[in-house]
Amino acid sequence: MDKMENQAELEIVVLGSGTSHGVPMIGCDCDVCCSSDPRDNRTRPSIWVRSGDTCLLVDTSPELRLQCIANHIDRIDAVLYTHHHADHVTGLDDLRRFNWLMRQPVNCYGLSRTVDALRRMFSYAFDATQDSLHSRPQLVLHEIDDQPMDIAGVRVEPIPLMHGPLPVLGFRIGRFAYCTDCSFIPEASMDRLQGLDVLILDALRRTPHPTHFNLEQAIAAATRISAKQTFFTHIAHELHHERTMSELPSGTALAYDGLHIRIPELTAN
Repeated sequence: MDKMENQAELEIVVLGSGTSHGVPMIGCDCDVCCSSDPRDNRTRPSIWVRSGDTCLLVDTSPELRLQCIANHIDRIDAVLYTHHHADHVTGLDDLRRFNWLMRQPVNCYGLSRTVDALRRMFSYAFDATQDSLHSRPQLVLHEIDDQPMDIAGVRVEPIPLMHGPLPVLGFRIGRFAYCTDCSFIPEASMDRLQGLDVLILDALRRTPHPTHFNLEQAIAAATRISAKQTFFTHIAHELHHERTMSELPSGTALAYDGLHIRIPELTAN
């Protein structure tokens, strides 16, 4: 990151910290799914980031409406998509409400394969011949790669990651980065993740998984990246919040739905 770059204070809200099934899972009576600790109740993964007057959403989870209500989210200037899996995109239709609130279309950014998938999955939203103008979201799709970009005055740097065999994106904004759904971080991306105050990183469960970091792998990656604070997300029901927290090394913690993080303003020297 350019040492002379100005960056407004960042506010980050973890809207959802769970895996694709959510926690509690349907038909499960394990101690985490039956936990009375609200931190063990995990909706599908998404975050909201505010920098100055600009508000960015990362992914549109199936619970987007409920997440926004729970966290008093009433502004979204753009959406950044990590990839096109269902737990990250199927709340797209709830963006209709932000069209009304913002009185404008919502810009959405993702890899070409993500944009193509969104057009297929939500064809009614992008087909100009449809006659449902007032019952579909007004969205503008933008194909991106790994080059930094300016979104409403905020510098966003896409971070290439691997989710099993699927290339996906994390995102860096100032001294914060969000890297969900990954099982491998390329060396070039490791370099781009240096100097962070806060990292949110995938840590699915204790046992290995073909497309996600398990907890041991996530801790190892967090140690290499060396952010001042790392929060783990995309958490399955194998990880009980309180018990897992007692085992984690200093500088790491489990994220939870509704977690608020603030990173002070960085100014030029």
